[in-house]
Amino acid sequence: MATTDMDLLRFATAGSVDDGKSTLIGRLLLDSKAIFEDQLEAVEATSEAKGYDYTDLALLTDGLRSEREQGITIDVAYRYFATPNRKFIIADTPGHVQYTRNMVTGASTADLGLVLVDARQGLTEQSRRHAVILSLLRVPHLVLAVNKMDLVDFDQEVFDKIHRDFTQFATKLNVPDLEVIPISALQGDNVVTRSDNMPWYSGPTLMHHLEHVHVASDRDLIDARFPVQYVVRPKSDEFHDYRGYAGQVAGGVLKPGDEVVVLPSGMTSKISKIDLFDKEITEAFPPMSVTVHLEDDVDVSRGDMIARVNNAPTPSQDIDAMVCWMTTAPLQPRQKLAIKHTTRTGRALVKDIAYRLDVNTLHRDQDTKELAVNEIGRVTLRTTVPLLVDPYSKNRTTGSFILIDEATGVTVGAGMING
Repeated sequence: MATTDMDLLRFATAGSVDDGKSTLIGRLLLDSKAIFEDQLEAVEATSEAKGYDYTDLALLTDGLRSEREQGITIDVAYRYFATPNRKFIIADTPGHVQYTRNMVTGASTADLGLVLVDARQGLTEQSRRHAVILSLLRVPHLVLAVNKMDLVDFDQEVFDKIHRDFTQFATKLNVPDLEVIPISALQGDNVVTRSDNMPWYSGPTLMHHLEHVHVASDRDLIDARFPVQYVVRPKSDEFHDYRGYAGQVAGGVLKPGDEVVVLPSGMTSKISKIDLFDKEITEAFPPMSVTVHLEDDVDVSRGDMIARVNNAPTPSQDIDAMVCWMTTAPLQPRQKLAIKHTTRTGRALVKDIAYRLDVNTLHRDQDTKELAVNEIGRVTLRTTVPLLVDPYSKNRTTGSFILIDEATGVTVGAGMING
């Protein structure tokens, strides 16, 4: 199968310091043959120079010098690899509480969240926080990888206790699909190949689960949403009649002949054809990037949205959302910020901060007057332009937005719209 036709899985990894996250990613890259020989030789030489009696696979992933010096992951690093069954993009996210914003960034587009725990430590506060953040971000699939089983003599009772504790904790969260897998990233047990050291475990290996977890049905294929990113009008004589609207399908299935409405104007038309690169296609669905043509010459511009006539989002200027604050200056009521939702931009006023969510305990602090960096809270906004929103629980694209400091152009917050 050509790689362009292969299914893609985006997954985010999270774990506490020394849980072996970087080693696990190194093992996945190595065992899936995604490492060049010279890279592996360099890692083996460095491991030997340090006096290790094993190959330190974490050296394959901890690319930042400050990470290598501290032995921790502090930035979101994206890794790419493929197997004969699927392509993968890994968002290697940091575990420390002061890098919560980095984890939110890395996990926001993930189909699956992979949380590592050290079998010797069991569930920690950080493990619970990672699961809460993945749940808040509506990551539909969660894997708990119980690592370093070799250091507890592959004891089934140790695994069963962690499995039980985490399953009980997950009942408080929105976790539609959970898989718990015992592994040893250093030795490769149950990562790609099944381990002979754990005959009591009958579930899938980590790689088998990543290759076969079903993600196509996670996207909203009912509510048609097409934010217009660019109006295509070539200046050449050959294409003088060409007028199309380019963008990425955010929801539903679009087909030629569909009756659609352009929002916020409310003008209606029908789809005449859909282009994908240089060819016409019979349907478009998330997350395809296409050019849509309409039968009528209606006024459409960047920031508009094409939807079905009887199933369109309601324009709203009052936004109720969970916001992760990402900058050192705190978020406060009456603050004015730029807001970007899909391809539409405007300005927003912070009307109120209802509460700050403690991501360790799920406690709602209703006495808070501001959100500090890396904190998550419920915020109401008033926007200058109507936004065409859906609840984040329904559509992660049309249900999310970013907040921008107008003076610096820096992204200062990420929001998830409540239903």
